[in-house]
Amino acid sequence: MHSNFRAIGISYKNTPLEVREAVAFDESQTKQFLHQMKEVLAVEEALILSTCNRTEIYYNAPEDIAEQLAALVDVFHGISTSLPSADYFQQMDYDQSVKHLFSVSLGLESMVLGDIQITNQVKKAYQWSADEQMAGPFLHRLLHTIFYTNKRMVQETPFRDGNASVASSAVNVVEQFISTFTNPKIAVVGLGEIGENVVENLKGLKAQVTLVNRTEQKALDLAGSLGYHVAPLEELDSVLAESHVVVSAVQVPEPIITQAKLKDNHHPKMLIDLSVPRSIDEDVEAVSGVILYNVDQLQEKASKALEQRQSVIPAVNAIIDESIAEFNNWSQEMEVSPTIKKLKQALEDIRKQELARYVGKMSANEAKILDKATKGMIQKVIKLPVLQLKAACKRGEAETLVGVLNDLFNLEEEKTEPSK
Repeated sequence: MHSNFRAIGISYKNTPLEVREAVAFDESQTKQFLHQMKEVLAVEEALILSTCNRTEIYYNAPEDIAEQLAALVDVFHGISTSLPSADYFQQMDYDQSVKHLFSVSLGLESMVLGDIQITNQVKKAYQWSADEQMAGPFLHRLLHTIFYTNKRMVQETPFRDGNASVASSAVNVVEQFISTFTNPKIAVVGLGEIGENVVENLKGLKAQVTLVNRTEQKALDLAGSLGYHVAPLEELDSVLAESHVVVSAVQVPEPIITQAKLKDNHHPKMLIDLSVPRSIDEDVEAVSGVILYNVDQLQEKASKALEQRQSVIPAVNAIIDESIAEFNNWSQEMEVSPTIKKLKQALEDIRKQELARYVGKMSANEAKILDKATKGMIQKVIKLPVLQLKAACKRGEAETLVGVLNDLFNLEEEKTEPSK
């Protein structure tokens, strides 16, 4: 079981965006594909982690089926031979796939180091596997170990402190600013990649959010699932007047938010310009109550957080290595547990057979005493083989001992009996 866990994966580090987009899985596709893996490739357990930056498939199967799996992905997504994703999928063996899933889940492999969203994405992927009965004892234990390790990392290191991306730095500044407002209003202008990231980071903030975009449909699509408002770009002036915070990430040649548009401002207002070139005129700060942040200031905050995170990587890796060592011990013991079970059963059968020969010649009380005495003997007899088996696991020598026990006690006999 231990060595049957493997993975294939592509990520932003080695695969162009059009290939990543072509092989991405949403929830219903993930569940369909898990089902196909079971039916077509006899996979027992699997986890599909698919985000905009990566698609990785972790699986437990008796054979190494990496190539068939990559081919199945292409068939499932209807990818033509001109763009075979199989060329990009990297194969990982047991050790690589376990270590990689830990690193990914804790944010060590993210585009923004320490990205907090990835842990939730892994939790979702795990939930979908469980929904499809594709998470067995191995995956359950592995994922719970990862979530526990994530907690340890947060408690024992400053890895997640600060905000390492411009979008999350911006939202952090916004959060502090609106903490005193009873009903804060936030507007996000421009929904390109940065604007989308800001919207993503705003989730969970107690505020009324309005999205403003040139292509209104994109704003509607984004707003729908989040319960946000939408306004056309032509109404920017009135949105500007009502909002306490405006984050602008719109691509324009000249600033579209100027001092003139803010002259009637009556309440504290924060403007955040994430556009390059700038979309908010610098002189807006002359208006009473207006605070302006630009990309460089937020980038500086993000860079400091990023530097700190990079310095903590060795400490995070040390925690991961500890967790993997513990997990591997468990996983190896799982391999010998069927043998331990069979050995206990074989000895118990012998005990019961022998008891049956004498029980008729004894009083109920004597039978009780004998039952207790023989049970105690069996427990003492089995104690050492079990300890030796577990020790052999740690040395990677369990197979030999399992073979010896099978021969000594004929533990495999039920498999060799002819079918009736």
